[in-house]
Amino acid sequence: MHSLYRLAAAGLFALPAAWLPSPAVNATHSPGILVAASAPHPNPSALPGMPPVLDPKNIYSADAPGMLSPAVNGVPYRVYVPNSKSDTVDIIDPGTYKIIGHFALPKRGKHLLEPQHVVPSWDLKKLWVAQDLGDQLTLIDPVTGKEGETVHVDDPYNMYYTPDGRYAVVMAEREKRLDFRDAQTMKVVHRLPVACEGVNHADFSPDGTYMIATCEFSSELIKVDVAQQKVIGHLKLEPRGMPQDCRLSPDGKVFYVANMDANGVHVIDGNAFRQIEFIPTGKGAHGEYFSRDAKYMYVSNRGEGTVSLIDLATRKVATKWVIPGGGSPDMGGVSIDGKSLWLSGRYNNEVYVFDTSNGKLRARIRVGRDPHGLCVWPQPGRYSLGHTGNMR
Repeated sequence: MHSLYRLAAAGLFALPAAWLPSPAVNATHSPGILVAASAPHPNPSALPGMPPVLDPKNIYSADAPGMLSPAVNGVPYRVYVPNSKSDTVDIIDPGTYKIIGHFALPKRGKHLLEPQHVVPSWDLKKLWVAQDLGDQLTLIDPVTGKEGETVHVDDPYNMYYTPDGRYAVVMAEREKRLDFRDAQTMKVVHRLPVACEGVNHADFSPDGTYMIATCEFSSELIKVDVAQQKVIGHLKLEPRGMPQDCRLSPDGKVFYVANMDANGVHVIDGNAFRQIEFIPTGKGAHGEYFSRDAKYMYVSNRGEGTVSLIDLATRKVATKWVIPGGGSPDMGGVSIDGKSLWLSGRYNNEVYVFDTSNGKLRARIRVGRDPHGLCVWPQPGRYSLGHTGNMR
């Protein structure tokens, strides 16, 4: 047993709640399978303050079906959809596939706000609607589903959290910056200019010491030292195109980067910061999500209305799901029990719900105009790294 667990067993140390699975799935959630937590594996070279990795062989071992943190007890299971051309948020009940809530985001003028993503906070207590043209974040209380305060934030196209929970990292795409803000107050701590056209998606190394971010309009990646908050590398991608979502593999060995114009996924060695492979998936490869057993990665191919399943053991496309009649699958998330994949239909004004056992559509739900980074909430995991719920 790890030393911290021995101390806890002796009553001399209280384990943080985020390190442990919830003792039971709340009645407001879909039923799931609880998986016992293994002892954490501290890494002396890891980012200070980052929760220890539970299982080095599976970075997402805390994201298994039903492993909900006590921090989300009492939070009803909902899907939040930001409609970027309607400046609204729709709230869906996953049990009925019905919209049960809706609100318009506060405007300061006549210009579009363009809500892009609904982002869970690191501590799982808040949801933020990131509106890049409106230069603002609007809070959603996940317990009530009600709109809260709106705060001014420069160009929040997307937002992530450092693995230690100290900073919210605003992907200020238009301003060509990464803004490190205090995760609680949202006050600016450091503005990091980047020579990166269209910086917008990212993920963090297993030890939390660096992040890799995509540059959509210059077909490259940047590598950022998290503790020093500085760029330490640039990498041009081949084939060239428009890199989108970026995710660390479950085994922590590589990053997968979807490329919308190259129609596939780059495989990146993050430590060496070099490309080692390219996997064709389909036209308009865009979003990336992992199955709850960490065996597959779902890649939404927005340009052809399909979802490719990459077998992570072979790095080959195992199968492809086709939306009947076409569609434009974009961003989303996996259900608590892992049985459904939720994706926004960006240019069809709808939301798709796939049965992950066979790829069939469970539902197509009409929503506002241009739905983008929808968030399934709550999700299994100890803490959020942001985006639409990158959990660990």
